[in-house]
Amino acid sequence: MSRKRWLALIAALMLVVAAVGVNVATSQAGADLDRMFGSEHGWAERVIEQGDDFGNSIVVLELNGVIQDTGDAVSIFDAQGYRHQAFLSQIEHAAKDSSVQGLIIRVNTPGGGVVESAEIHEKIVEVQEEYKKPVYISMGSMAASGGYYIAAPADKIVASPQTITGSLGVIMESINIAELAENYGIKFNTIKSGEYKDIMSATREMTEGDRAILQSLIDESYDEFVRIISEGRNMSESEVRQLADGRIYTGNQALEIDLVDELGSLDDTIAMMREDLGANYSVIKYEADTGLYSLFSMTAAKMLSSNNELASIEQLITERRAPTLKYLYTE
Repeated sequence: MSRKRWLALIAALMLVVAAVGVNVATSQAGADLDRMFGSEHGWAERVIEQGDDFGNSIVVLELNGVIQDTGDAVSIFDAQGYRHQAFLSQIEHAAKDSSVQGLIIRVNTPGGGVVESAEIHEKIVEVQEEYKKPVYISMGSMAASGGYYIAAPADKIVASPQTITGSLGVIMESINIAELAENYGIKFNTIKSGEYKDIMSATREMTEGDRAILQSLIDESYDEFVRIISEGRNMSESEVRQLADGRIYTGNQALEIDLVDELGSLDDTIAMMREDLGANYSVIKYEADTGLYSLFSMTAAKMLSSNNELASIEQLITERRAPTLKYLYTE
């Protein structure tokens, strides 16, 4: 790497560290600015297709990225990332809006956290049961693991023939650096209150006791995943378990085994909902607000998106490293 490139990388690293240091403050300031210059919800409603029935509509919500709750304190380098609490509030807002006749969720995700996926699932069921509104899922390039978990209760699931879905199951991962540390003469001192307090520690080998405890957590979450699919797709649990061995499926394959209902695009899904509702409703999309702070964030993200080293460093600094239960497809 040339001297000039090293200097650029060091400067970028300094920028990232500074950004991380002020991220909390800027997030609060950004929220205040967006309240002044943006919409009251933090997102804007945009008509993407005008219908014949004025006053009523179908809402399209987009779920892009890993399903995880970061407290919505996204950094200035990732203004367009998934924001869990905002997405939940969008579902709730559409549910309570009497002019909204149906919801379509456009899903592009490899999955994510067990808790977060369950929260979205509960909101979808609430829309259907309490507000009596249909919810359709339109799968994009990927709707795997937790992406399928949230799709399971939908009134209709539509996938592209090339969609990657499936990966039905639960995963928990960690790394072990004990041998590497030993090679470099590094020793770890751990003081703990109980035998399993440092379970899944990166500094020691996993014991059989550790593995048994963690496997029980995986099995419990997996059983819940199977139940959700069984109820949502009207399949027996034994049928679901045959399909839910972690493998991935294309949209075509998912249609053959009844994991999806139709093949098509987002436009096809909109047409299906309009036909099923019996009216040519307008289609509204909830989009990220373009308030002052949001605009600044998107500009910063675009300026720095081409620097792969910077993106990697920022992710390493800000990402929570603790092992968690995930409905996640890991490539």
